[in-house]
Amino acid sequence: MKRRSAILGCAMMFVLAPIGAFAQEATASGLAISGGFMRASPMVAAAGAGFMTIRSTGPEDRLVAFRSPACSQPELHTHVNDNGMMRMRQVDAIDIPAGGEAVLQPGGLHLMFINLTETLEEGAQVPVTLVFEKAGEVAIELPVKRAGAMN
Repeated sequence: MKRRSAILGCAMMFVLAPIGAFAQEATASGLAISGGFMRASPMVAAAGAGFMTIRSTGPEDRLVAFRSPACSQPELHTHVNDNGMMRMRQVDAIDIPAGGEAVLQPGGLHLMFINLTETLEEGAQVPVTLVFEKAGEVAIELPVKRAGAMN
């Protein structure tokens, strides 16, 4: 009986884990995407940000755009120090070096969701399509974590 319970428990973990635990992970031609998330937003927020690590398992590539039904104006952004003041700036692309990685994180590179079409509520999953120069389009879902989450 003990063995049957252990087998059933392992089977249930295997079946249920992909529902939410791995939703922020994806692979594409030469790329591995992991650790993706967004932060919950207050009802009055007009923008949100998405974060993840994009690792090259092959040649270099570039993230050139993204789209999501969660916003009407998706932009790639970074933070820059402008005379002692940290400001966000739009970038044309995010480079992923061959065998290296691009880390999209709070205070650095990130996906900027401008003109949100819905409130980002903790526990939700936001569909996102990443557009790469070489790998093409990669669909991913980003889980929404608490406001202020760092990873």
